[in-house]
Amino acid sequence: MGDRSADRGFGGHVPVSHTAQMLLGGLVLLAVFCGIAHLRRWPMRRAFAVFAALWALVAAVNLWVGVAHAGYALAEELPIFGLVFAVPTALAWLALRGRE
Repeated sequence: MGDRSADRGFGGHVPVSHTAQMLLGGLVLLAVFCGIAHLRRWPMRRAFAVFAALWALVAAVNLWVGVAHAGYALAEELPIFGLVFAVPTALAWLALRGRE
């Protein structure tokens, strides 16, 4: 077995890609919206619409940061934007379909 300490980031933790962090953030935000909708007795369609609009804004800001500050080309960031936006939004849509 090799020494895996070189694979560890700051503090000995395994680094997680920014895209994975964004996807996880989208799923957490989705869970928060579902919880709020349940507690306030909002229709799930309303919660989905608000979540999708907010998540589109978050994903667009992530795209802008990648291009403007991280030095990626727009052509490199667009597929990441699609992934970051589509995965949580598609899961939200599937969950909404399952509840109707």
